[in-house]
Amino acid sequence: MNGIRTALVIGGGIAGPVTALALQQAGIQATVFEAYDSTATQAGAMLTVAPNGLAALEIIGADKLVEAVGHPLHSMVMETGSGKKLMQVDTLPGLPPSCTLLRADLFRVLHDHAVANGITIEHGKRLIDFEQSRTGVHVRFADGTTATADILIGADGIHSTVRKLIDPQAPEPEYTGLMSFGFGEFDSDGNLSDGGKGDIDAMHFAFGKRAFYGYWRQPDGSKVFFSNFPQAEPMTLAEAKAVPPQEWLDKLRAAHIGDRPGESLFAQTSIDKMIVTGPMERMPHVPTWHRGRVVLVGDAVHAPSSSSGQGASLAIESAVELARCLRDIADPTQAFATYEGLRRPRVEDISDNAAKTNNGKTSGPVAKAMMGLVMPIATRTFLQAEKMFGPVHRFVIDWDETVRAQQG
Repeated sequence: MNGIRTALVIGGGIAGPVTALALQQAGIQATVFEAYDSTATQAGAMLTVAPNGLAALEIIGADKLVEAVGHPLHSMVMETGSGKKLMQVDTLPGLPPSCTLLRADLFRVLHDHAVANGITIEHGKRLIDFEQSRTGVHVRFADGTTATADILIGADGIHSTVRKLIDPQAPEPEYTGLMSFGFGEFDSDGNLSDGGKGDIDAMHFAFGKRAFYGYWRQPDGSKVFFSNFPQAEPMTLAEAKAVPPQEWLDKLRAAHIGDRPGESLFAQTSIDKMIVTGPMERMPHVPTWHRGRVVLVGDAVHAPSSSSGQGASLAIESAVELARCLRDIADPTQAFATYEGLRRPRVEDISDNAAKTNNGKTSGPVAKAMMGLVMPIATRTFLQAEKMFGPVHRFVIDWDETVRAQQG
């Protein structure tokens, strides 16, 4: 056991509870502070936890809990807008299928698992500021309360307050030029229906003539689909939701004319089946990951765009890796530098590759035509699929391996 005994974790979404649970296994007591009054703050959106994310969740005993509320996804199919298959990537041999689930369900499962294991999660705690000393960190919240611990961990998402407090010149989230919309059956709380229990055979992703879209069939037979609609002028989620829904739907229907099956999917749906999920954003490379006794984890420091399919999984990985470093390295500055050294190359590579995908989603017809010619040749075989996805999906953290300090 080293000299770091207590931690304050800001953010109760994905990275926050996972960090607290991993720190607990490392012998460090962590308290989680969430700005919102409830964990269900992003109802409606779906996400995927890839095999590497499930492997990291296994370390904190949460993999089976997450799988129980999601759907196994066995295949991803890339298509042209006309429905011509470009490539198909099945679950790689030796790995479990990815798990597709509601974001709100993932939040709930991680929150409940943390609480069940003795982690304190306080809601309605919006961070205002912090002060550091030689021995600890003192934080202030908007409600006037304070807290003190040996270290502070910012797990407060892509619009992180902690990131700005660490470095006032830190970059802002980068708008990808795409607005995202989902369609399906929704419950009374506005959550996309989980479609009942069962597997999802395949998700289809199509480079439409004017907008990228995806679609799949839920286990109950209902259809779910989405559109990444190119829009040069950025909008906040609140601004996008203020636009009359029928206006958005009309634009989406026009954008998918000529797509197969996109045109029929959008023509047959209605505004009551639409949810505005807002601008697609990513974090550019963040120069400063930590300062003194304060460090960033998850989307606060390395949020890729949703095109990566890795946002949740990378956040989970980083939370576990951070806990390993703090377990084995007594000095927090060295522990944080080592953590950054372990994580920065991987997360930035995945994020940069996803940014290239976004460029393809917003590219013109000539670039898309070239993609249609090149992708079948480049990605037809299993070996190519293994080369593309293996290093990402097969990544496993060795919790029992001792971390050696890096200088930084």
